[in-house]
Amino acid sequence: MNVLLLYLLLLKATMLSFSGLASLPIIRHDLVLKHRVLTDRQLNTAVAIGRAGPGPLGLYIVSVGYYVDGIPGAFVAFLAMVTPAFLVIPILVYLGSRAERPRVRGAIRAVTLASAGLIAASTVPLSRDAVAGGVPIAIAVGSFVVLVRTRHDTVWVLAASGLAGILARIAT
Repeated sequence: MNVLLLYLLLLKATMLSFSGLASLPIIRHDLVLKHRVLTDRQLNTAVAIGRAGPGPLGLYIVSVGYYVDGIPGAFVAFLAMVTPAFLVIPILVYLGSRAERPRVRGAIRAVTLASAGLIAASTVPLSRDAVAGGVPIAIAVGSFVVLVRTRHDTVWVLAASGLAGILARIAT
């Protein structure tokens, strides 16, 4: 894939999302389904790599770029990830006090809800690839229950889930 096209696709995904993982459905549609330069497994791995380290939630985009086109892909993915941060400053200066208006606030809420719906919609196809078999399903359900019913930090739940997966793999 051409690095300019990769940059533009990833820029579109980051510009149309409010948080790091909100760009996931757009990236999946463009790179997995439409252009077929990435698999669901590679996208899952990129998300896991991005979430494993410290930093912004959208850092997985750099791994996506690397999977698509190596070092040049990772570089343009990084540029696509930081470009909106540089563009938001003039936008905020323009909006100024307009952001407090009910219409603007309502539009921001609507876009946020739409992003949440898109994330939920992309979770199903990605989880089909990542959660295959009884043990992964049990770990996923258990992790979900722990996160919903307790106040444990997500990092510890992820670490425990990873350890459970490793132990299950060793046992088989």
